[in-house]
Amino acid sequence: MIPQENLQHTFYQATATSEHYPSLQEQVDCEVCIIGGGYAGLATAMGLLERGIKNIVLLEAEQIGHGASGRNGGFVFGGFSLDNAELIKQIGREPARHLYQLTLDAVALIRQRIRQYDMDCDINESGVVLANWFDDAKKLQQQREFMLREFEVDWTPWSREQTRAALHSERYFDALHEKNAFHFHPLKYAQALARVLNSQAVRVFEQSRVSAIETIAAEKLVRTANGTVKVKHVVVCCGGYIESLYPQLARSVLPIATYVMATEKLGDKLATAMQTTAAVYDTRFAFDYYRPLADSRLLWGGRISIQEKPAATVAQMLYKDMLKVYPQLAGTKIEYAWSGLMSYAQHKMPQIGCLPNGVWYAMGFGGHGVAPTTMAGELVAQAIANQQALPHGLDQYGLPPSFGKLGLMAAQCAYWYYELRDWLRE
Repeated sequence: MIPQENLQHTFYQATATSEHYPSLQEQVDCEVCIIGGGYAGLATAMGLLERGIKNIVLLEAEQIGHGASGRNGGFVFGGFSLDNAELIKQIGREPARHLYQLTLDAVALIRQRIRQYDMDCDINESGVVLANWFDDAKKLQQQREFMLREFEVDWTPWSREQTRAALHSERYFDALHEKNAFHFHPLKYAQALARVLNSQAVRVFEQSRVSAIETIAAEKLVRTANGTVKVKHVVVCCGGYIESLYPQLARSVLPIATYVMATEKLGDKLATAMQTTAAVYDTRFAFDYYRPLADSRLLWGGRISIQEKPAATVAQMLYKDMLKVYPQLAGTKIEYAWSGLMSYAQHKMPQIGCLPNGVWYAMGFGGHGVAPTTMAGELVAQAIANQQALPHGLDQYGLPPSFGKLGLMAAQCAYWYYELRDWLRE
């Protein structure tokens, strides 16, 4: 059972410093107005600030990190939701290599900012492990060779013996260890970014839901319930919570839910399951992803759906998933459970660009967004500050319609199909 007091809070909310910024109550002028206080919006503001643009307003409808940015698994590594081999097939080898490298650069930039600004976000440099759910070592070996050949990324192979020495589960066979990756407290990182921005005179507003973006005049107007922003550049970074804010953008993304829980403090019991402090995910389509926390809890996520679910339901589902991997953790109490919405594009790639009316957008990061959101912030900041064009290949991934409820049902059917395929492989 989950203690009643934790039903409305994520583990991240319970362990991060509660900070508040004012709501917009007046008319202000600025050079850039960013809508959305998640990673994409915060990274765009950081990218602009570091390029000398300080006249920035950031508007968040709820609190900083309210959406996927403050609820995710905390994995920080390269790549996109789209499979890397498919990326090469769609846009060609060199553009694909360049885009993938931009995500690795983003990982390095996140690490640099954490150090430069002394951000307290529980960073763990143990890397990320891809554990093979299937007894097929050749498949994982081919993946390692592909990444080394095509992207010059060397993931360290783990034998079955090494894997089971680190992860005490018969569900896994071999694994790949991505040493350059890390994991952290995502909400603390989002809040730290906001603190840096606020300290550098960027005006951050919470509880300031945008009701309209007017682009008829040369200077755009962004309206909230109690204020207005007159601005030269508007950047929309709203992800799975865009709702009806800007229909041209909203109809191109699908809000997809995923689920996360955190156990009680396990103490020495954690070592009966894991002998590594790396984060872990597996090779199925709808994979588990989990990581040990500094206070000996286990944070566990998984499943994909078109619906958010109550905390108690999430806890029951993920507890069963955890015991499939680590039956030795039976009886463990689940103290936090939550769900959240990610924004997926039909093509599974980020949507970064500028509409004909001059409104910029960065969204559609799916379930692989920490590094790509930072990449997006850099690209939009470079475009606004330095008039630098977006990289070749990214323009292929525009704003195809998601077809609303029909698209959601199609996505759910696709997820069921891939889950069935994984089950048959077992």
